[in-house]
Amino acid sequence: MSAQEQPHPTRPIGLSMLIASFVLGLGLLTVFFDSMLGRRENPNQNPVSQIDTDGSVVVELQRNRQGHYVVNGEIEGKPAIFLLDTGATDVVLPEELAQSAGLERGFPTRATTANGELVVYSANIRQLQIGEILLTDVRASINPAMHGNTVLLGMSALRHIEFTQRGDTLTLRYIP
Repeated sequence: MSAQEQPHPTRPIGLSMLIASFVLGLGLLTVFFDSMLGRRENPNQNPVSQIDTDGSVVVELQRNRQGHYVVNGEIEGKPAIFLLDTGATDVVLPEELAQSAGLERGFPTRATTANGELVVYSANIRQLQIGEILLTDVRASINPAMHGNTVLLGMSALRHIEFTQRGDTLTLRYIP
């Protein structure tokens, strides 16, 4: 082989670095766009609370692109994503989340949903938190057909909270 036909000794290293840079760039773009999509679905991932002069706790939520109010919170200290649903009688949570939060299944009942009738189980949530709003002893239903960590925040919780909607903002006010 002549000197012109032999590959340069650093060529494999350069090629490896080019591939590594491409993979790293692709990974960073994936993380960036995943985060952006997550903020579109749930613009209230880190709800900020304010304490008013009357001692009430105020949390403002922004509507997502589908027109829903979604917010991160906790049930029994376990992370949950709440979808505010004034049409739901109770807080309704998936069985997997209920088990990880240590909630016990109570008596079975039939519930009528948009998808038809199903069997749910009564439960009691000792602590439900959104920002600094802390609700205790909230009636709930465990739905074995639900999956993930999205919880329907129904009227058994919302009845304790005053809420006002203006434009794309929903203000939650809780007076302890």
